[in-house]
Amino acid sequence: MPRAFFVSTQDQPHPARTRAILKAHPEIRGLVGRNPWTAAIMLGVCGLQIGLAALMGRLGLHAWWAALLLAYGVGAFANHCLYVVIHDATHKLIFKSRVANYLVAIVGDLPNLIPGAIGFSICHLAHHAKQGDHSADADLAGHWEARLIGNRWYGKALWLLVFPLFQLTRPGRLKDVASVINGWSLASLTACALFDVAVVFLFGWNALLYLAASMLFSIGLHPLGSRWIQEHFTLNPEQETGSYYGMLNRLALNVGYHNEHHDFPSVPWNRLPDIRRMAPEFYDSLTPAASWFGLWLTFITNPDYSLYSRVLRSEPGS
Repeated sequence: MPRAFFVSTQDQPHPARTRAILKAHPEIRGLVGRNPWTAAIMLGVCGLQIGLAALMGRLGLHAWWAALLLAYGVGAFANHCLYVVIHDATHKLIFKSRVANYLVAIVGDLPNLIPGAIGFSICHLAHHAKQGDHSADADLAGHWEARLIGNRWYGKALWLLVFPLFQLTRPGRLKDVASVINGWSLASLTACALFDVAVVFLFGWNALLYLAASMLFSIGLHPLGSRWIQEHFTLNPEQETGSYYGMLNRLALNVGYHNEHHDFPSVPWNRLPDIRRMAPEFYDSLTPAASWFGLWLTFITNPDYSLYSRVLRSEPGS
């Protein structure tokens, strides 16, 4: 199995491509802006998840199987959508005020049960600034994580299943990123704790099980989990960022347009397809993922894929 990351001596591809696109298509600057309606989507999806959790709670914990099935078929898509809302809030693509965006992120994070919105915000902006820098990019696995999982199908399936737990271990490695513990993250922790207690008190444990399973499936052992593979995992180090243009983008707020997002992180989700439409010559030469489901199966079953299937700017220490 691979025991080292791909290493590139070149800068990440996005700044240069952004400059080239703007030189050829300066009208793309008009796509930059915010979409406050994203906050309304967040409220609607949160309401949906709370309603479905209440329904599962009424069935009782003996209907745990119904909670898991509903979480896999519906809840995963809802929670995944909320993660994308948090992502846009991170980039201040909802409101102008950083405070307002943080509030949207914190509320949108409640059905995920674990307070990750603020920590994600800090780490994700560093990921954009220093993509492939092992001391700053939390999107990369540590050596211990990559070695533990290996390239065995069951290891990669387990990694996807408990992906949030592995993410929690990464900020401690980052030497060039601000601490993820601050007043906002403590406020998020408090809000999530109160929400979790309220769910159990008002609806019962099966409601909490439904939301927990929705969170795990939304970013893990589910075809939606291949989003993480599509974005920066690669078997071709010449292309370290990938996009997906399939129909699931309709439920995932166009998060599949990942090259476009990295090239123009100040463009909100609803305008990302316009970037590709306005500058097709810069994206048609890149290979997109044809299917999240197909990529999900390929990642798990293909031994060529491992957590080392990423491009670094320089070789990290062990």
